[in-house]
Amino acid sequence: MVNVTRNRPLSPHLQIYRPIPTMVMSIVHRITGGVLYFGTLLVAWWLVSAATGHASFDLVNWVLGTVIGKLVLLGYTWALLHHLLGGFRHFVWDLGYGFDKAVSTKMARASIIGSLCLTVLVWVIGFLIRF
Repeated sequence: MVNVTRNRPLSPHLQIYRPIPTMVMSIVHRITGGVLYFGTLLVAWWLVSAATGHASFDLVNWVLGTVIGKLVLLGYTWALLHHLLGGFRHFVWDLGYGFDKAVSTKMARASIIGSLCLTVLVWVIGFLIRF
Protein backbone atom coordinates (compact mmCIF):
# COMPACT_ATOMS: atom_id res chain seq x y z
CA MET A 1 0.00 0.00 0.00
CA VAL A 2 1.36 3.42 -1.00
CA ASN A 3 1.12 6.40 1.36
CA VAL A 4 -0.32 9.18 -0.85
CA THR A 5 -0.21 11.79 1.92
CA ARG A 6 3.55 11.45 2.37
CA ASN A 7 4.45 14.52 0.27
CA ARG A 8 1.66 16.73 1.58
CA PRO A 9 2.09 18.91 4.66
CA LEU A 10 0.57 17.54 7.83
CA SER A 11 -1.06 20.81 8.70
CA PRO A 12 -2.19 23.23 6.01
CA HIS A 13 -0.82 26.75 6.30
CA LEU A 14 -1.31 30.16 4.70
CA GLN A 15 0.71 29.28 1.61
CA ILE A 16 -1.77 26.54 0.75
CA TYR A 17 -5.01 28.48 1.01
CA ARG A 18 -6.17 31.41 -1.12
CA PRO A 19 -6.96 34.32 1.22
CA ILE A 20 -10.67 34.86 1.69
CA PRO A 21 -12.29 37.76 3.59
CA THR A 22 -13.20 35.70 6.66
CA MET A 23 -9.67 34.30 6.96
CA VAL A 24 -8.07 37.73 6.54
CA MET A 25 -10.41 39.29 9.11
CA SER A 26 -9.62 36.51 11.57
CA ILE A 27 -5.91 37.21 11.21
CA VAL A 28 -6.42 40.98 11.42
CA HIS A 29 -8.62 40.51 14.52
CA ARG A 30 -5.75 38.74 16.27
CA ILE A 31 -3.24 41.39 15.16
CA THR A 32 -5.46 44.24 16.34
CA GLY A 33 -5.76 42.51 19.70
CA GLY A 34 -1.97 42.67 20.03
CA VAL A 35 -1.89 46.28 18.83
CA LEU A 36 -4.46 47.21 21.47
CA TYR A 37 -2.17 45.85 24.15
CA PHE A 38 0.61 48.24 23.18
CA GLY A 39 -1.76 51.12 22.42
CA THR A 40 -3.22 50.83 25.89
CA LEU A 41 0.27 51.49 27.24
CA LEU A 42 0.06 54.88 25.49
CA VAL A 43 -3.28 55.58 27.16
CA ALA A 44 -1.79 54.58 30.52
CA TRP A 45 1.22 56.85 29.86
CA TRP A 46 -1.14 59.73 29.11
CA LEU A 47 -3.20 59.11 32.28
CA VAL A 48 -0.13 58.77 34.51
CA SER A 49 1.32 61.96 33.06
CA ALA A 50 -1.96 63.75 33.80
CA ALA A 51 -1.71 62.64 37.41
CA THR A 52 2.01 63.40 37.66
CA GLY A 53 2.00 67.05 36.77
CA HIS A 54 1.66 69.75 34.18
CA ALA A 55 5.17 69.36 32.70
CA SER A 56 4.90 65.63 32.04
CA PHE A 57 1.36 66.04 30.70
CA ASP A 58 2.59 68.70 28.27
CA LEU A 59 5.39 66.38 27.15
CA VAL A 60 3.01 63.49 26.43
CA ASN A 61 0.59 65.80 24.62
CA TRP A 62 3.47 67.14 22.55
CA VAL A 63 4.69 63.63 21.64
CA LEU A 64 1.20 62.45 20.72
CA GLY A 65 0.55 65.71 18.87
CA THR A 66 3.41 65.20 16.42
CA VAL A 67 2.72 63.74 12.99
CA ILE A 68 4.05 60.34 14.05
CA GLY A 69 2.08 60.51 17.30
CA LYS A 70 -1.12 61.28 15.42
CA LEU A 71 -0.49 58.42 13.01
CA VAL A 72 0.02 56.08 15.97
CA LEU A 73 -3.22 57.34 17.54
CA LEU A 74 -5.02 56.95 14.21
CA GLY A 75 -3.81 53.35 13.98
CA TYR A 76 -4.82 52.72 17.58
CA THR A 77 -8.28 54.14 16.91
CA TRP A 78 -8.72 51.92 13.86
CA ALA A 79 -7.43 48.85 15.73
CA LEU A 80 -9.83 49.52 18.60
CA LEU A 81 -12.85 49.94 16.34
CA HIS A 82 -11.91 47.02 14.10
CA HIS A 83 -11.43 44.74 17.07
CA LEU A 84 -14.76 45.92 18.48
CA LEU A 85 -16.60 45.10 15.24
CA GLY A 86 -14.78 41.77 15.04
CA GLY A 87 -15.99 41.05 18.57
CA PHE A 88 -19.56 41.76 17.49
CA ARG A 89 -19.06 39.37 14.57
CA HIS A 90 -17.87 36.67 16.97
CA PHE A 91 -20.79 37.40 19.29
CA VAL A 92 -23.23 36.81 16.42
CA TRP A 93 -21.48 33.50 15.75
CA ASP A 94 -21.68 32.62 19.45
CA LEU A 95 -25.44 33.08 19.20
CA GLY A 96 -25.46 30.52 16.38
CA TYR A 97 -26.05 32.88 13.44
CA GLY A 98 -24.04 33.99 10.43
CA PHE A 99 -22.29 30.74 9.58
CA ASP A 100 -23.53 30.72 6.00
CA LYS A 101 -20.64 31.42 3.63
CA ALA A 102 -22.31 34.44 2.01
CA VAL A 103 -23.32 35.94 5.35
CA SER A 104 -19.92 35.45 6.98
CA THR A 105 -18.20 37.00 3.95
CA LYS A 106 -20.54 40.01 4.10
CA MET A 107 -19.87 40.36 7.82
CA ALA A 108 -16.11 40.25 7.21
CA ARG A 109 -16.32 42.93 4.54
CA ALA A 110 -18.65 45.00 6.71
CA SER A 111 -16.20 44.88 9.61
CA ILE A 112 -13.34 46.34 7.55
CA ILE A 113 -15.52 48.96 5.86
CA GLY A 114 -17.28 49.79 9.13
CA SER A 115 -14.03 50.14 11.06
CA LEU A 116 -12.57 52.48 8.46
CA CYS A 117 -15.73 54.61 8.34
CA LEU A 118 -16.02 54.75 12.14
CA THR A 119 -12.36 55.72 12.45
CA VAL A 120 -12.86 58.62 10.05
CA LEU A 121 -16.02 59.61 11.92
CA VAL A 122 -14.27 59.57 15.32
CA TRP A 123 -11.38 61.67 14.03
CA VAL A 124 -13.66 64.17 12.27
CA ILE A 125 -15.73 64.58 15.43
CA GLY A 126 -12.53 64.86 17.47
CA PHE A 127 -11.20 67.65 15.28
CA LEU A 128 -14.57 69.45 15.24
CA ILE A 129 -14.86 69.37 19.03
CA ARG A 130 -11.24 70.48 19.45
CA PHE A 131 -11.77 73.80 17.64
